[in-house]
Amino acid sequence: MELQLSDDEQLFYETTERFLEDKTPVAVLRELRENAVGFDPSFWEEGVQLGWTSLLVSEEDGGGSVSGKGLKDLALVAHAFGKAAAPGPLLTTNIVAAALSRSGSPEQKSGVLEGILGGQIAAWAHAEPHPNNGLGTITATLSKSGDGYTLTGVKAPVESAAQATHFLVSALLDGAPTQVLVAADAAGVSVAPMGTVDLTKRFGQVTFADTPVAAGDLVGAPGGAAGDLEYLTDVANVILVNEMAGSFERAFAITLEWTFDRYSFGRPLASYQEIKHRMADQKMWLEASQAVANDAATAVQDADEDASVIVSSAKAYVSEYGLEALQDDIQLHGGIGVTFEHDLHLFLRRMTLNAGLHGTKSDHRLRITDLLEAKEAAA
Repeated sequence: MELQLSDDEQLFYETTERFLEDKTPVAVLRELRENAVGFDPSFWEEGVQLGWTSLLVSEEDGGGSVSGKGLKDLALVAHAFGKAAAPGPLLTTNIVAAALSRSGSPEQKSGVLEGILGGQIAAWAHAEPHPNNGLGTITATLSKSGDGYTLTGVKAPVESAAQATHFLVSALLDGAPTQVLVAADAAGVSVAPMGTVDLTKRFGQVTFADTPVAAGDLVGAPGGAAGDLEYLTDVANVILVNEMAGSFERAFAITLEWTFDRYSFGRPLASYQEIKHRMADQKMWLEASQAVANDAATAVQDADEDASVIVSSAKAYVSEYGLEALQDDIQLHGGIGVTFEHDLHLFLRRMTLNAGLHGTKSDHRLRITDLLEAKEAAA
């Protein structure tokens, strides 16, 4: 998150933070563990009224942002979500909204996009299960069939798959990436629930078995989705890294307070040199994580030519050092750190989940190499 926010941005962030503190305290998160949806629908509807799903949508399409820089504003919401380990389909709905505002038809905008802005849930079905789980791998196929198409393939993990009214699916049409909007109740669509380490996030495996798709359901030009998918991948990871930075900040604050409150041999833990060094390392990693998360949001917002490299660098960094720090926080708490009753695991769970979504640190390091090699070859 940026060090200095405008008055409007500060108000927006604090309003979101207070709302999450009020609606989703840790006691509620523990109760939601047994909830099939993972969040209260009324909670999401109120969040939508605060503007959570309109930030990447143009004003012409019914959206708008606080600062005029929608992704930067969404990064603030994601940071607040991370600090609260908050529930709700923030990433998946915003990705679909951004895609439809960017490349959707007038009918898609007046239908599904308007529904998202009103509180409905649409899910991004882009990632695929093992062995096709590499970043950007697409094996789902779209085949010409009469005046329309037939969709075949499996997508997983798909966030809030069971609650979605529509799926934004990436598939190959004659070998070229294409996006298509599919209704959840369409023929040949089935959803199987998946497990997750996070208490409130819900995912599903979505199978498309010869699902009929009308020509009007394509999002953008047939075979022309490569640029959109690169942009959406960057946006997704901007949301993830800013949420991870928020979780890191909250876990560090909890642990720092603990080291001063917990006494060992008549002295607070914070007085021991070893603990000082470990907390100093964490503080450095935290500040760097906040910085690279903000840089990633800025680069994509400003359409920097190296935006994808910057985003992948941020995802790789925070995934490594954020996870290492939170695992260390667990150890610094001793026995209570590994109990369900302590709050710390909520943020470790969110960090662990996000580190694996839409590319692991290894995937993103490979992506950086590919992007830099392509740039050098072009030069």
